[in-house]
Amino acid sequence: MKAAGGDDERTISGRPAVVLGVGIVALELSAAVSTFVVSTLLPVITRDLGAANQLAVLVTGSTVGLFAAMSMASSVLAKFGGRVTLTAGLVLSIAGGAFAAMAETPWSFAAGRFVAGFASGLLAVFGVSAAIKHLEERIRLRVIAASTAMWIVPGLVAPTATVGLEHLAGWRWTILAPIPAALLGRVLVLRAVPAAAVSAQARPIGRTLLIPVGVAAFVALTETRLWPLSILGLVLAMFGFAALMPPGTLRFRHGAPSALAGLTLFGVGYFGANSLVTIAFTTGFGSSLAQAGWALGAAPVAWALATLTIPRLHDRGLAPGPAAGLSVTAAGVAAVSVLLFSRTAFPPALVAWAVAGAGVGAAYPTLYLRATTPDDSVDANALATAVITSESFGGLVGSAAAGAVASAPAILSTSMQTGLGLAYLGLAAALVLAAVAATRSAASA
Repeated sequence: MKAAGGDDERTISGRPAVVLGVGIVALELSAAVSTFVVSTLLPVITRDLGAANQLAVLVTGSTVGLFAAMSMASSVLAKFGGRVTLTAGLVLSIAGGAFAAMAETPWSFAAGRFVAGFASGLLAVFGVSAAIKHLEERIRLRVIAASTAMWIVPGLVAPTATVGLEHLAGWRWTILAPIPAALLGRVLVLRAVPAAAVSAQARPIGRTLLIPVGVAAFVALTETRLWPLSILGLVLAMFGFAALMPPGTLRFRHGAPSALAGLTLFGVGYFGANSLVTIAFTTGFGSSLAQAGWALGAAPVAWALATLTIPRLHDRGLAPGPAAGLSVTAAGVAAVSVLLFSRTAFPPALVAWAVAGAGVGAAYPTLYLRATTPDDSVDANALATAVITSESFGGLVGSAAAGAVASAPAILSTSMQTGLGLAYLGLAAALVLAAVAATRSAASA
């Protein structure tokens, strides 16, 4: 049958389905590698661009772009169709990466990352829509599993490979390394999807745009004498976030709303901490960039290993609840904070960060399942949008706030190590609140 706008929504099978699945996985791989590459190189980029007091600018550009795209993607798909959207995403991805690679200031780097993040948002919506409309459930489940694995493998390989490539070619060429995988994925998807590709119904974008506008205002104001007003930017972003969440999310209502609140606070605490890992380890613990890369990969590996044990424990009735796992993550992040204040060595901090990842692995599967379980007041479509928004928004706020606090030495005349310690302490507090929300995430009887 035909979708609005003339797009063909028939299910495809055989070789085209495999090609589409491989293309979607390749897109996910390129996104994962790009994330690990930029995170690993953050200390080098910070030093080269003189951005020690502008970390929030460096770490939030791509996510602000992602949210801007999420608010506009359905309208773009509805008006121009899938092929035009895919081509636009391809061009913008390359342009954004190139602009960031040529950046001479923190703000120009952030602008390039914003464009690349916007492209990633368009392509993420396209990829999910293509999978839903054109792949049967059996294949779609395998694609989802493979896409999840794409965030584990780079955690093992990307940090070390990034350090080696940076030594050979410099950080500017290194951040362009994920582009070939992205090109491959987009070409495969373009070839597999039927001619009219994917469409969507246009939606109002005003409230959703409050998220990137509010966070951008927060980041911009923290770098000026008006920094106390930066909180207004976060308040504005919260209005946009609340508009996308089911009723009761901000009040920790039992069931899916509390699970979504838990995912959001988890994103604040964990992804905020993850965005500063390489800075924390090189600045706070005196580790080399290679050692910081090991630390960056330690948490996702521990996350993956812990997640693999949950199904077996669940079958035996021994699986921990999500609140327990998030409490472990909070303890790990808090331990990193304490170690930063005490100016300790690298190994204990590495263990603490790995423990934080293991806690996520224990909590995430159950919490995610509860967040995506509809009830009488929340339907499946609303939950699908909400669950994507919750983690992304949490990570965006966590990265922006943590970067701003870590850069506070410029205002408070303290060391960056102290700023990092304060940032990790605040992120641990967010994870404690996530654990509290998780205790109410089971549906009421």
